[in-house]
Amino acid sequence: MTRYQQLATELRTRITHGDFPVGSVLPSEHALAAEYGISRGTVRNALSVLALRGLVEPTRGNGWAISSALQTREFSSMRSFPEWAESQGLRPGGLVVESRRDMPTPTEVRALRINRREPVLRVTRVRTLDDKPVMIERTAFAPWVAPIIESLPNDEPSIVRVLLSEGIRSTHGTHRIDAVAATSEDSRLLSIARSSPVLRVRREYSDSLGRMIEVGEDRYLGGAVAFAVEVAATTA
Repeated sequence: MTRYQQLATELRTRITHGDFPVGSVLPSEHALAAEYGISRGTVRNALSVLALRGLVEPTRGNGWAISSALQTREFSSMRSFPEWAESQGLRPGGLVVESRRDMPTPTEVRALRINRREPVLRVTRVRTLDDKPVMIERTAFAPWVAPIIESLPNDEPSIVRVLLSEGIRSTHGTHRIDAVAATSEDSRLLSIARSSPVLRVRREYSDSLGRMIEVGEDRYLGGAVAFAVEVAATTA
């Protein structure tokens, strides 16, 4: 990681932790360069990274104002929640609140490509950032990976890393994002009012052999995370 990338990460952490509130102005480039012992060019590069992520914006006086404190999660790579959180300078956590074998729904039968009589493993987990609940993760795991998941402790931080250690890697995923009203269970687990808006991400993951690993949905606390999706133009 280059020095400007390190600085961008450090400043992003300070912004999300409230050291620089939304609407306030960052110290000058000269002051930041002196504080971190780097050149103003390095500071400018770091601020440009934050601007691309929507966290800061230039002001008329050549300063930089805080425009957002949202964590930006990108779907351009197959990074797990802990990997993404750690890249943001945050401490990820998680706790399973329910795990049970259950018969699949018709939608799960189609998505996981399984027999309707094959039970799936349903897992509900509350995800945290720096000990603050930010997301509910509800997953239906395919029967062939269910025994591995069942053997894990309830506070296992990364199921993805465990699966990797077993030679199982998610290589393809789809995400569908929309906004929904929080259910009673969402309200209880995230400590929000019922019917509050939450961001829902419906997902499906498979491995390099085309085997379905899981389907599920994540419900993010409103105002906690923003999503970024990279696109590229195609030639005619």
